[in-house]
Amino acid sequence: MGIENLIVTLREPSIESAQEMMLHPDVSLLVVTGGPGVVKQALQSGKKVIGAGAGNPPAFVDETADIKKAAQDIVLGASLDNNILCIAEKSVVAMRQIEPQLVQEMVKAGCILLENQQDIQRLVDLTVLPNGTPNKKFVGKNASVILDAAHIPYNGDPRLIIMRAPKNHPFAVIEMLMPILPVVTVDSFDEGLDVCLMLEAGLHHTATMHSLNMERLNRMARKMKTSIFVKNGPSYAGLGFSGEGTTTFTIATPTGESTTSARCFARRRRCCLTTGFNIR
Repeated sequence: MGIENLIVTLREPSIESAQEMMLHPDVSLLVVTGGPGVVKQALQSGKKVIGAGAGNPPAFVDETADIKKAAQDIVLGASLDNNILCIAEKSVVAMRQIEPQLVQEMVKAGCILLENQQDIQRLVDLTVLPNGTPNKKFVGKNASVILDAAHIPYNGDPRLIIMRAPKNHPFAVIEMLMPILPVVTVDSFDEGLDVCLMLEAGLHHTATMHSLNMERLNRMARKMKTSIFVKNGPSYAGLGFSGEGTTTFTIATPTGESTTSARCFARRRRCCLTTGFNIR
């Protein structure tokens, strides 16, 4: 015999039903992931809360990286579940000398590159609301659905929509949760690091870097101070898939516990490398 009602689900969840569970006297610990509304309710419950927070993870690619692998990893991570995961790459920051090759390899890996500024603006008008938030109608939708709605022609079934963009572009600074990925060009490592810090906006959630320069990888990890930092791999390596540690989908950034597991809710920052230093 197991524990009765160890796992219980609601057919029609609501804020009211969540409040009822959160305030029950027999509940002492809340683990909450989802939208900001339910996390806010949990934080106001007076209970111990492990709550997931927003993330806007940048992916930095410098001139020493394996460009083909970096492109493939970024496309794999950013296209997973159509970019709805908070750990997924939300923007790419690339050194100028390798940016053309990186973009070319991303197209080979299944992306559609938008170069017409009118197309890009139509995409912004379609997916970003006047108040600066993503249009929920397109959150998690396939790239083809978004392109069709914006009346932008394409071939096949693209995994991601990419475009070159400045660092303050709406697609770069807003957590879109859609298969839309801007590529921001920089001229130096220091500039790229500053742009990544600006885009991540102090959320301390997730960041990725593609580089063979260990000193730069170390500097970025220290500067970003994110709960998950992935080196030379797709973002989902930080969740334990093709990376290190137990698999988890609750990353409790605002309450300090970081990646969670069934065994331990203590804060454990994760920093994983997917290529070098493997003795298997």
